[in-house]
Amino acid sequence: MKIAAYNYRDFDEAFYFDKFGKQYGVEIIPIREAQTVENARLAEGCEGVSIITQPATEEIIKAWKEAGVKHISTRTIGYDHIDLEAAKKYEMMVSNVTYSTGSVADYTVMLILMALRRMKSIIKRAEGMDYSLPGNIGREIRDLTVGVVGTGKIGTHVLRNLSGFGCKLLAYDPYENPEAASIAKYVSLEELFSDADVITFHTPATESSFHMVNAESMKKMKDGVVIINTARGSIIDTPAFLDALESGKVGAAALDVIENELGIFYGDYKYKNISHREMSILKDLPNVLMLPHMAFYTENAISDMVEHSIVHILEKDGNIIKMADR
Repeated sequence: MKIAAYNYRDFDEAFYFDKFGKQYGVEIIPIREAQTVENARLAEGCEGVSIITQPATEEIIKAWKEAGVKHISTRTIGYDHIDLEAAKKYEMMVSNVTYSTGSVADYTVMLILMALRRMKSIIKRAEGMDYSLPGNIGREIRDLTVGVVGTGKIGTHVLRNLSGFGCKLLAYDPYENPEAASIAKYVSLEELFSDADVITFHTPATESSFHMVNAESMKKMKDGVVIINTARGSIIDTPAFLDALESGKVGAAALDVIENELGIFYGDYKYKNISHREMSILKDLPNVLMLPHMAFYTENAISDMVEHSIVHILEKDGNIIKMADR
């Protein structure tokens, strides 16, 4: 069996594609560019294609279908970059992956602590030999209430990590997780928004999560609330969020994702216009950590992503989409 791997990265994924390709008896066709209509023919004769967060449009899916591809496997938990309606139309199986939950969960706690301790300001000042104290006083997490929105595998791992800090923990999810319930108090989304000092999001990009953080919902939050997003950019209404940051309603934020980031992360844009006004503004705010979608990026996670992508194609695991984070 052959699998075409788009966005094949020599510096981190090549080792694992070689390792698991041999282990599962699969021939990997490396394609270092993102998928396009023009290079879809390179997957001819392949059972499936393995992709990352680059758009898989109807035109590309149609071209893959014509090349004989039967399965699209994204090496990511998120799948909003895939036109699922087109996948149904062309009877294409689609799957996502799960990976080491510690990657995002550990990173999330790091971001919470950095936001509470004003690390961006401290680091920026120190780079300029400014070691003064005014404006850099932080808060201790044990005195605060942390709300976790989304208690799938990653959200629950975040709760486990936070349980050792002595802070009050709240959780919201339409589907209660017994392990999460043993650590945190489940409340309504409205109660979590009104009571939490820190809110961290771990939900997929769905209709119900779209712009969950908006002008109206932020009015219900505490003044100076700290927002952490390592999930999906579409959760936050960015223009409304900028207004809340400027007014002080949101006291600090750490964002690993942002709306309309596709095609920007993970390129090198030094001295170039990235054509994303909100990202440029957020990046320069002293109380905002704007990071390039790196929460997942550990050796463990990359190994899992490659292996699971291959296995799903081999086992034909995924009926339009496999919700791996539940």
